[in-house]
Amino acid sequence: MRGTIVGVLRGGPSSEHDVSLATGHAILTNLPQDRYTARDIYIDRQGTWHEWGAPTTPERVLPSLDSVIIGLHGEYGEDGNVQRLLERHGVPYTGADSFASSVAMHKVLTKEKAKEHGLLTPKYYFIEPETDIEAAARDIIRKFHQPVIVKPVALGSSVGVSVVGGYQPVFEAIRTLMAACGAVLVEEYIRGREATAGVVERMRGEGLYRLPPVEIVPPPHAAFFDREVKYDGSTLEIVPGRFSKSESDELMRQASLMHEALGLRHYSRSDFMVTPRGIYFLETNTLPGLTSESLLPKSLAAVGVKFPDFLSHIVELSLGRVSV
Repeated sequence: MRGTIVGVLRGGPSSEHDVSLATGHAILTNLPQDRYTARDIYIDRQGTWHEWGAPTTPERVLPSLDSVIIGLHGEYGEDGNVQRLLERHGVPYTGADSFASSVAMHKVLTKEKAKEHGLLTPKYYFIEPETDIEAAARDIIRKFHQPVIVKPVALGSSVGVSVVGGYQPVFEAIRTLMAACGAVLVEEYIRGREATAGVVERMRGEGLYRLPPVEIVPPPHAAFFDREVKYDGSTLEIVPGRFSKSESDELMRQASLMHEALGLRHYSRSDFMVTPRGIYFLETNTLPGLTSESLLPKSLAAVGVKFPDFLSHIVELSLGRVSV
């Protein structure tokens, strides 16, 4: 009897292509060979699928797979597009379904969901394509303390995020992002300690197992946990973080709450700022990075969960073979 055939999707037509390659490599290297047959499925920057080094199509690849681990990040991978494709072909896969993925990827919808459940989140200004950005920039200068955070509404991994202050820098940051992404979110700049907390479904006898929060300490030259310091090894990541018990408990509670409020599956990781005024929810990652530098694997290691065991667990979750 053949083993379970697991396709590993990596690459993709997003700005996080290279990070996804690293995530995919980590999955392919660590997926237990005695239980699964891994199939490396590379998607290039133009969206063409490849297997065994040759171009192919989803229609050719997917019927032969028992499950898929989605190692993609950003657009196409986290916004529900690839999930809809897998659903059409009836292939089980890891992570959130297409609808929950599309909601969680949209930062404004996610923030509103957090507010509905009583969580603090930075106040924001949503700029849509038809918005007069000159008027918006003036309004932001009047209503927000400077500097502010300018970010895309639907990209991950801190892509396109900047910290700017004053009319001209704010206007230019908005204009540049609007041209690239079509919709922009401007948030108040929250000063505090950065934290992230992950959850995994049906692990160790718990319906939703809470991983210890990680404290993220960017290097002094970085204004925030930006794309560069996220992957260059210069950021100090402490797990368990140096939070009080009440802070840690609240971070884990909020990560669990957002996982459930957004209707996510299998695993997720939520980001926060811990301040004297309280804990501010920032966003939830439905497919957090799984590279050697990524935060979720470090949280798993801190509680003695080996990465290959985690990969087995989420494949079994996708196949419906795990009970609490």
